[in-house]
Amino acid sequence: MTATEGRLPFRGYDTWYRVVGEAEHRGRVPLLALHGGPGGSHDPLEGLGALAEQGRRVVFYDQLGGGDSDKPDDPSLWTVETFLEQLRSVREGLGLERLHLFGSSWGGMLALEYALTQPEGLVSLVLNSTPTRAPGWAKETRRLHDELPPGLDEKAAQQEFWRRHICRIEPEPEALGRTRAKFGTQVYETMWGPNEFTVTGTLRDWDVIDRLGEIKVPTLITSGRYDECTPALVEPLHEGIAGSEWVLFEESSHTSLLEEPERYLEVIGGFLEHVENHASA
Repeated sequence: MTATEGRLPFRGYDTWYRVVGEAEHRGRVPLLALHGGPGGSHDPLEGLGALAEQGRRVVFYDQLGGGDSDKPDDPSLWTVETFLEQLRSVREGLGLERLHLFGSSWGGMLALEYALTQPEGLVSLVLNSTPTRAPGWAKETRRLHDELPPGLDEKAAQQEFWRRHICRIEPEPEALGRTRAKFGTQVYETMWGPNEFTVTGTLRDWDVIDRLGEIKVPTLITSGRYDECTPALVEPLHEGIAGSEWVLFEESSHTSLLEEPERYLEVIGGFLEHVENHASA
C-alpha cells in the first residue's frame, strides 16, 4: 500500500504522522491509531497498516514528546488535555470527518478520554490492553512483579517482567527496539512514574470507571492472557461499556499485534467491517 508521511503544526511544535492508503472505498471509514506510553511511538502498531487493504486509510502519529514528533523540554505540557488537543489537531489537519479510533495501553486511556467528550463522527473504538483506573493498574502490576523469581536485582526484574508481561517473543520484535530508542522519558516519568508498577505521576489518580456508561459507540476490547493489563483490569472495562466485545489472545501478553499478528488483524478487520456494514445497512 502507498504511504505518505508529513508533519502538522501543534502549539508551535510539530506532530509527525504517516497515512497508509489513499482514500476510502464506499462505506469504509479511516482508522486512527493511538500508541502507548506515555512517551512511546507508533512503531509497535505499524502492522495495523495492513488494514488499509480493506479500502480505508490507516493513520498513525507520534504524540508530542516521543517518537518522531518534537520533544519539548517542558514537564508542564504532559497532561491529558495536551494529548486530547493534539488528537483533535491531527484529526482536523488530516480531514478525518469520520473515524474508527484504536488505542493501545495509554493510547486506550486517551481514546476513552476522547470518546467521553462525545466527538462527532466517532464510528467505533478499539481498546487494546486498556485499564479503567490507574490505581488498579499499579496494584495488579505490583502483584505480577512480586510473583517474579526471588533474588533478581532491579534491572533483571524489569527485564523478566518485560519478557513475561510485555512481549513474549524472543528475540523481541525490531519495532520495540525502535520505540525504546525514541522514547519520551520525561513524558512517561511526569505522567506515570519510574516504572510500570509505581504510579507517582499526574495520572496516579486517573479513573473513568464510573463514566464508561456514557460511551455509546461500538467497542472492541482486546488483551493478552499474560498481559500486564490483566483480565482483572479488563473485565470492568468490558462490563462498563454496554454491548462491548472482548477478545482475549491466549498466546499474547501486552503486544498482541506483534505476538499473534495474523489473528489480531483478522479480529480487528472483522470488527471494523461489521461496524461499517451495519452502519450502511
